[in-house]
Amino acid sequence: MKGMHEFLDTTDLPWQNVDGHPGVTERVLSAAPGDPGELTRLARWAPGLDTSEAGVIRHEYYEEVYLLDGELHDLTLDATFTAGYYASRPPGMAHGPYRTATGCTMLEIRYWPTSSE
Repeated sequence: MKGMHEFLDTTDLPWQNVDGHPGVTERVLSAAPGDPGELTRLARWAPGLDTSEAGVIRHEYYEEVYLLDGELHDLTLDATFTAGYYASRPPGMAHGPYRTATGCTMLEIRYWPTSSE
């Protein structure tokens, strides 16, 4: 289960490198220890990042993403998304790969399906 925070000042959190994802840094706002499917974070992608090598992405948890700044180009859809765009992905939904020329920052929320889903 994720921890509780009453108005955490996110600027106090350092940007950390994300293991296995060069060019991606994060500020973890809330997470269940050892559980990648229970996470709220700010993720920052460096200018020029290209995830083509990783291919299309699928995961077992729900994922919601809100772009705060920059741009993100979906190579499969051939569409570019900018600040203010939002994605809601159920488990197993294919998405990506992506490329960003300018870099971007996004709010990402992950959670597991309930037992009734």
